[in-house]
Amino acid sequence: MTPDLSDPSPKHPTTWASTTWSTVFSGVVGGLFGGLLGAAFAVAVTDVIKRMLAVVSRQDTWIIITTPLVGLALAVAVLHRLSHGEAAQELDVTPSPRRPPRYLRTWRAFPADVSRADLTADVVANSGHEERFPWRLAPVRGLAVIATVGLGAPMGTEAPAAHFGVAAGAFLGERARWMRRHARPASLAGGAAAVSALMGIPLVGAVFMLELGRRRRTPVDLARVVPALVGGVVGWAINVTFDLSLIRLAVPRVAPEDLIHVLGTVVVVGAVSGALASLTGAAIYRARAWTASPATRLVIGGLAAGATAVALTIVASPAAAIGPGSGAVAWSDTTETAWLTLITVAVLRAVATTAAVAAGGCGGVFVPFLAIGDVAGRAFAPALGISSDLAGAAGAAGGIAGGYRLPWTAVAMVIGVGGPSAATITCLATVGVAAFSGVGTGLALDRFTGRRPVPEPEAS
Repeated sequence: MTPDLSDPSPKHPTTWASTTWSTVFSGVVGGLFGGLLGAAFAVAVTDVIKRMLAVVSRQDTWIIITTPLVGLALAVAVLHRLSHGEAAQELDVTPSPRRPPRYLRTWRAFPADVSRADLTADVVANSGHEERFPWRLAPVRGLAVIATVGLGAPMGTEAPAAHFGVAAGAFLGERARWMRRHARPASLAGGAAAVSALMGIPLVGAVFMLELGRRRRTPVDLARVVPALVGGVVGWAINVTFDLSLIRLAVPRVAPEDLIHVLGTVVVVGAVSGALASLTGAAIYRARAWTASPATRLVIGGLAAGATAVALTIVASPAAAIGPGSGAVAWSDTTETAWLTLITVAVLRAVATTAAVAAGGCGGVFVPFLAIGDVAGRAFAPALGISSDLAGAAGAAGGIAGGYRLPWTAVAMVIGVGGPSAATITCLATVGVAAFSGVGTGLALDRFTGRRPVPEPEAS
């Protein structure tokens, strides 16, 4: 009788140990090579974007306002004119029956079941089988991201980094014969490494990829944890080795004085940042699902983005109107102004990102959520009697927890950013309040508008 070697019970200790070590080995090998390639690809694209933003931000005000509109138009042209296929807004992981055109078929054609501009959706849809990731579409999307974010549209680079990292790992797993058995961990690690390389925090990339996978109920097991952690460390090592500074994070340097200040920060900043980011997330979701033609979306969304940029320039500064939001955070950190003005800037940033998504821009919303929460948190610093950097850090973490619905990623970010222990504890508690505030705001909005909550996709 042939024994069941898949049984991990104690009667087969050697087999169980062998399977475990094989999983760890594959995770480490795939994590190292996939992480290196994924981080390198994401860092290269992000560096190009950062250099372009630096050039645009030095121009006259009218150029700063109009250049992002040119970027949105170029992104739409790349995704809808250069590429072919009829892309849907909702993803289905089953193969599309529609065959793409023959000319440059695999490099330019979007299948009917692939969304053109929603980068996070691709990562989520392929969670658990990352080796199937449509990596051939990464160059086209890379051009669209560079046009969108590099020319100043209010979208971010973290979702693109995860997208390009997974694509690089999937490419390596498919093209390198010796890596084929490690294709899945290489793809997962590529995404984790890319995010960690941008953030400079090893745990953020790993937790980001694992938590995104939970949206498809992908299990968090040894086969996923090992490559995610290895990829996160690889990305962080690249960040440290080359002294990269790709994303600005608020670091709390002054701890709250007493328990009253802690509770005030947790409740007020957590509730406001979580609710505002949640409303922004709901608006972005509806903007992505808008079924108008690309030309109509570009015109209406572009006009809204341009009007919002003008408003931000008047209320704050031209720097606050451009890019993912670091300019708005820097402005709020160096300018003494009324709390209502800061809240207005945070709301305008939310409208700007939503308009860019509606116009068809290709980029992420992680960094915009950071900026929205950061600026909103700083508005309450004087009233709460806390430092501006603590309010900004707590608000940024709350924006990720409430808007992106990634509380564990926000926790990893807070721990990685550091600061006085009391400030870290305050930010962690703020994440919890912001998560509840975001969920509550979303449910209230669904009830008010008569919409049913969008169910999570079934595991495949």
